Amino acid sequence: MFVDKVRITVIGGRGGDGAVAFHREKYVAAGGPDGGDGGHGGSVVLRVSDHMTTLLDFRYKRKYAAQAGVNGMGRKMAGKRGENLIIEVPRGTVVRDAETGQVIIDMSTDEDFIIAKGGRGGWGNAHYATPTRQVPRFAKAGIKGQERDIILELKLLADVGLVGFPNVGKSTLLSVTSNARPKIANYHFTTLFPNLGVIYVDEGVSFVMADIPGIIEGAAEGAGLGHDFLRHIDRCRLLVHVVDVSGSEGRDPVEDFHAICEELHNYSIDLGDRPMIVAANKTDIMDPDSDNLERLRAAVEEAGCELYEISAGTTLGTKNLMRVVAEKLRTLPPVTIYEPEYVEVIEEAGDPNALEIEHMGNTWLITGTWLERLIMNINFDDYESRNYFDQQLRKCGLFARLEEMGIQDGDTVDIYDFVFEYQR
Repeated sequence: MFVDKVRITVIGGRGGDGAVAFHREKYVAAGGPDGGDGGHGGSVVLRVSDHMTTLLDFRYKRKYAAQAGVNGMGRKMAGKRGENLIIEVPRGTVVRDAETGQVIIDMSTDEDFIIAKGGRGGWGNAHYATPTRQVPRFAKAGIKGQERDIILELKLLADVGLVGFPNVGKSTLLSVTSNARPKIANYHFTTLFPNLGVIYVDEGVSFVMADIPGIIEGAAEGAGLGHDFLRHIDRCRLLVHVVDVSGSEGRDPVEDFHAICEELHNYSIDLGDRPMIVAANKTDIMDPDSDNLERLRAAVEEAGCELYEISAGTTLGTKNLMRVVAEKLRTLPPVTIYEPEYVEVIEEAGDPNALEIEHMGNTWLITGTWLERLIMNINFDDYESRNYFDQQLRKCGLFARLEEMGIQDGDTVDIYDFVFEYQR
């Protein structure tokens, strides 16, 4: 079964909780706090696999969660970090945000991509020991990992796409020009999923060609199989439009040519304007008295395309066609890689009364749902990001609330492991 579009949920591992513990050793009185930190949660990582050609593995499993971090322990032993969950996807998979439909990443290179970050582990009580607070009896809980719904959409990485009505000879052309072995039979929709083949034209000259299942009228609106697979020629640099000029099935080649061009335009204006070569196939069984070839040639030239006569069944003209295709590809831009469109939505200021504030000596521990989400998207190594964080805290009225509760200059403010000294 060929599956090329799925929706899944990815969840980063939760961070482990910090430990509340005190050193216990014979002859050592009041050993002090030694609770260790919780381990960070694992992240969900996408990785390209060239051994996969479909998204079938995601059809029955829709939720993927990375391992949680282990809680901290006594003797300042930190919990083990949760292992990352590696999800392999076929090369050419476009990852979109399920809510907005925007592109997050195009998995067409060999670089891994973190799609859901793991949560940070909480600090143990050993972190909170100070000369004035020598027995802290509190620690921090770990933060939840990032959770998001995404859509995986496979768009084949092919230089050339074979388009045309069913049973015009696309699969046969692919089979006689490459090492691909698609199923071939004399009935409509023999090809039920795209096939890829590598065409070797000369030493050092090759390209990838895709046989796309037959398109019919209304394909752009969902008719037939074409709608499901038109996305696979989105990346193609060149289209080879295969037309049956023999009229063996009672079809008119000129009408077929115009119909397919219209469907490509209806699906995408950019796809409709893609460079195209027309292959007039089945010339070996064409009626000598037929004017199909001449009429098709006139229509093709009027559309600004080139026409080549071939017979895929006897391989007549197929080598020459592949040389022409290779020559055309030399002048065309490389295969399209989709640029990311999705911008991470950083949490805006929330209600300060929804935040939980614990006052322990001269330390103020602050937690809250919106604050937890906010801090996950802040890069504290970046000056502008830190400024944004400060602005959101002021905007929500947190500092005003702290002052009402009696915070003093020099007190410590702890927000999910981000610790700073308070100054008015």
